[in-house]
Amino acid sequence: MNLELFIAKRLITGKEHKISISAPIIKIAIAAIAMGIVMMLIAIATGVGLKHKIREKVAAFNGHIQISNFDNNTSEVSISPVSLNQEFYPEFKSVEGVEHVQAVATKGGIIRTEDTFEGMLAKGVGTDYDWRVFGEYLVDGRIPDYSGKLNDEVLVSRLMANRLQLKVGDSFFSFFLKEGDPSKVPNNRRFEIVGIYDSGFEEFDATYVFVDIRHIQRMNKWEENEIGNFEVFLSDFDEMEAKTQEIYGKTISSLDTQNIRSKYFRIFEWIGLFDFNIALIIGIMIIVGGINMITALLVLILERTQMIGVLKALGSENWSIRKVFLYNAAYLISIGLLWGNGVGLGLLFLQHRYRFFKFPNPEEYYIDYIPVFIDLPTVLLLNLGVMLLCLLMLLIPSYIITKITPVKAIKFE
Repeated sequence: MNLELFIAKRLITGKEHKISISAPIIKIAIAAIAMGIVMMLIAIATGVGLKHKIREKVAAFNGHIQISNFDNNTSEVSISPVSLNQEFYPEFKSVEGVEHVQAVATKGGIIRTEDTFEGMLAKGVGTDYDWRVFGEYLVDGRIPDYSGKLNDEVLVSRLMANRLQLKVGDSFFSFFLKEGDPSKVPNNRRFEIVGIYDSGFEEFDATYVFVDIRHIQRMNKWEENEIGNFEVFLSDFDEMEAKTQEIYGKTISSLDTQNIRSKYFRIFEWIGLFDFNIALIIGIMIIVGGINMITALLVLILERTQMIGVLKALGSENWSIRKVFLYNAAYLISIGLLWGNGVGLGLLFLQHRYRFFKFPNPEEYYIDYIPVFIDLPTVLLLNLGVMLLCLLMLLIPSYIITKITPVKAIKFE
């Protein structure tokens, strides 16, 4: 039988534990642990959720990795065509972790209506384009269908549609400069809006219009098997840097690879700061909870001074008595963790399900609501870490037990 654990259980279940002077202090310590775990869960879930949503949106418009020709073009416009006849297309079998490869082309142009005009970046896509992500962003109409003959259907953003005062079913004229000789009469295309999307990413929403890739091929006088670049989607975002190098080694020497982390490094540097904020909040909450538990432990020791004296008189070692109070503290921490996890996970579930809390300035965070993401391993690791760190913090104050002498302790009132 574990004597220390037995004594700790008797102290916990005894009536004196509930009516003693330490009861309010113990409740405060439990509440501090519970509030701390709630704050930590919210910080992790919202920070990681926001990171995932932002990088998902960047990848939705660009893929995780882009494969294109080497050129000096720093704009988004496709200048030098790439042959569609590649070993890695349509399936990149030589590299594990590649989910999808799609061919696209982009061309800058101007949308002209009777009242106004807007610059745009026409993104040409074909039948291989993965529209699954845009199902979430679609706010009106439908996704264009480019499986048949060349058509004029386009998908525009709500931001651009509002600026141009257009809606689903409306048509507009667009103009594109001719490659090689901008002085010639621009190419003119009439498009019909069949869908409107809203990703919340103003940098992309203010620019991208999705069109049939065959329009861009004709305007650039490309062959049917020539495209602007390939977009590669990965199954694991965290392996993007390694996969970029691996894909670069698997493609021919005339092709270059670039991932979205290097292409939009400012955005990813910004969301990288979320990790520091999360770590700071976790550290502060653990310190606050630990200090409250130290206070509760010292009060428990003071309240049980006579019991400590009796145990020492009967031959108990200092470490054995310290373990009694550490078991007691572990029980109190567990109660706090139980309440904290219940409240914290409940709030996160409600936010994920109903999206009650929204950003007052969504344009700064590229999303209008506060996203949450958390998994079971993270929750278990967080709880285990809090428990261990708090107990380690309690080892020092429990050392006061070694300074208590049996004679003085038994006489203590």
